Amino acid sequence: MRIGGPEFALFDRKHTFADALKKGFQAVLRRLDLGMVRLNATNPDGAVLMNIFPLRRGLRGIRIPVAGSAYRGFVEETMRKWTIAGASMLVFFGGTAFAQNGDLAFAPGEDSRFNWQSFEDFSSQYDLSGQELTIFGTWLGQESELFETVVAYFEEATGAAVDFTGSDSFEQQIVIDTQGGSAPDISVFPQPGLAASLAAQGFLTPLGEETATWVAENYAAGQSWVDLGTYAGEDDAESFYAFPFKADVKSLVWYVPENFEDAGYEVPETMEDLQALTEQIVEDGGTPWCIGLGAGGATGWPATDWVEDMMLRTQAPDVYDQWVTNEIPFNDERVVAAIEEFGWFARNDEFVAGGTEGVASTDYRDSPAGLFSFPPGCYMHRQASFISSFFPEDVEVGLDADFFYLPAYAEKELGNPVLGSGNIFAITTDSEAARAFIEFLKTPIAHEIWMAQGGFLTPFTGTNPEAYASDALRAQGEILTNATTFRFDGSDLMPGRIGAGAFWTGMINYVGGASAEEVADMIQREWDAIK
Repeated sequence: MRIGGPEFALFDRKHTFADALKKGFQAVLRRLDLGMVRLNATNPDGAVLMNIFPLRRGLRGIRIPVAGSAYRGFVEETMRKWTIAGASMLVFFGGTAFAQNGDLAFAPGEDSRFNWQSFEDFSSQYDLSGQELTIFGTWLGQESELFETVVAYFEEATGAAVDFTGSDSFEQQIVIDTQGGSAPDISVFPQPGLAASLAAQGFLTPLGEETATWVAENYAAGQSWVDLGTYAGEDDAESFYAFPFKADVKSLVWYVPENFEDAGYEVPETMEDLQALTEQIVEDGGTPWCIGLGAGGATGWPATDWVEDMMLRTQAPDVYDQWVTNEIPFNDERVVAAIEEFGWFARNDEFVAGGTEGVASTDYRDSPAGLFSFPPGCYMHRQASFISSFFPEDVEVGLDADFFYLPAYAEKELGNPVLGSGNIFAITTDSEAARAFIEFLKTPIAHEIWMAQGGFLTPFTGTNPEAYASDALRAQGEILTNATTFRFDGSDLMPGRIGAGAFWTGMINYVGGASAEEVADMIQREWDAIK
């Protein structure tokens, strides 16, 4: 993005009038949910051609020619009139402010929680003025807005202009875009299966051994994250293609601290302790667990998370990897044993609220309710971090409700495995700006800016935990940084007919009375049928 003519004192050396013009129109158009602006120079005297591309796919873009010198004079005069202390906003742009650092969530250097040195160091290495970077992913709404607050620091540091588009049709659209030769510079994948498929077709750019080594050395359970982004390319040679950024934790058990305190219970530190606590609660006349598998057309999926967690607590990580790819069959005795580990909790009428019949019929969104009844309908609920959004409105996480790490077996010596999910960034159109953005993701500031605003967890050990927006997020972040193994949700890595089909159905059948062997055999037959 370049416009002829001088840069303006309102902006630093990397930010020109063109940046102001683009920022202003982007802000207005996003308010209207219409589109984003891209500016291209069209002649030496600075005439501008604005390309307005829809944020919502399917809307037609428009091109608006704007007289360069005349329009620049108008904007200069408007800026002169509305400048306050050298940092201003253009009223022309619908009252949306744009000034130096004006679109940054936190002013550089002013908050001691952040590693501003990493921002300054990165800024000193890159000048991408005039370059544009396109990023495409699944984030919409608040997630999109929060990601763009991170992107703003990349723009500030480099002078590059970044266009991010989120879509709930990402997984279909990115296939079309890559095959059609119109892929964005960077694609943000919600799970590695699709990224691996595109890498095998030659549509991803390897990030290099240096980046893989960086992840291995700077992320907790680093090799796990390297493995998550390593795929076979078009030539069948394996390379590191996908950089992990933003994670979610599933290995959580929720409880009400007051209930534990009243009953004299302590948070268990091993799986053996958790099982002993389960039995103790029953002996004391209570119900240990709330479990609900209902989810409409997706009924059964919460049980798959249980089984995946139990696989990681009973088998080595490589066995888990072999299981999700069917290198070992679903009815392997080790998989059957993990299903039965789940059954120890879920198939005992005394252990679960509503008995085993209630497990299958209770909607997962309603299942934590027993934690908050009086007397307690249950004392524990295993579910990922998102479940707190279904707690009663007056419940404050960290005070009225809390969580602990679903512990591992002490006797099996498998470390601290964590089950979760996350997003991975891959280069789908190689460019200098795309490679610079991957480097930016290695800086603490790229993580800390989002950490401080909520909805973000990272395994990057080089960040400051104090940057997290809440104690609850900080505690979940510590689970990630204390992990010795991280594995992605297994059902998401399996073929859809298995991970989002036979596996779900099999778990309902199992809770309903079928044996683990019968269920595993059924799922394996389904897997064989699609090979």
